[in-house]
Amino acid sequence: MTTINVQRATDRFLTDAGWLHSRHSFNFGHHYSPEHEGHGLLLVNNDDVVAPGGGFGTHGHRDMEIVSWVLSGRLEHRDSEGNHGVLYPGLAQRMSAGSGIRHSEMNASTTEPVHFLQMWVLPDTAGIRPGYEQLDLNDALATGELIPIASGKGHPNAITIHQHDAVLWGARLQPGTSATVPADAHVHVFVATGSGALDGAGALSTGDAVRLTDAGERVFTAGPEGAELSVWATA
Repeated sequence: MTTINVQRATDRFLTDAGWLHSRHSFNFGHHYSPEHEGHGLLLVNNDDVVAPGGGFGTHGHRDMEIVSWVLSGRLEHRDSEGNHGVLYPGLAQRMSAGSGIRHSEMNASTTEPVHFLQMWVLPDTAGIRPGYEQLDLNDALATGELIPIASGKGHPNAITIHQHDAVLWGARLQPGTSATVPADAHVHVFVATGSGALDGAGALSTGDAVRLTDAGERVFTAGPEGAELSVWATA
């Protein structure tokens, strides 16, 4: 059965810790509702703003594919496998927690906040060796098209996730331009910045999300300030 559910930015769970302002699309930490246990294979869609000099100290994960996507500012990553990177807008990062990994995520600036999305999907195989990958996608995003950012389906110009039934798509849309949201069993459309309208869902603003179930392809058209989209398509 086709369903289209709109989740407004102000209806998402909020964590405000002073140094951290985070909106959660799904259950996270102490936030819980039976209506928000994920959408398909997507379990976490956190919209985080971390204050200058702040961040998440070293902590652990297991058996999760974690994708980070910076919207503004710079985010510094370190992990127990020896990986280190500073993420900026357009540089996609994937961390496969696998059999167990510890990492930290800190604002790389002492003067500016960092705004980023962190998204978790279930892996298709448990207990794999932990892994890390990053890839600059700014040239592809400059086309204004919806492009694969993270894929388990073999897209050659995307970071690879260990989940063959999931793809993260993204687009930076100029005012008035459109992108076709792909069809899948479960599709999560998130307006990271800007505004626009999605067929069947109506007008959307920054931080709004739409959960599509067996809804087929839908067209998103950016508003007068343009929009940046994050779209998960999963089984």
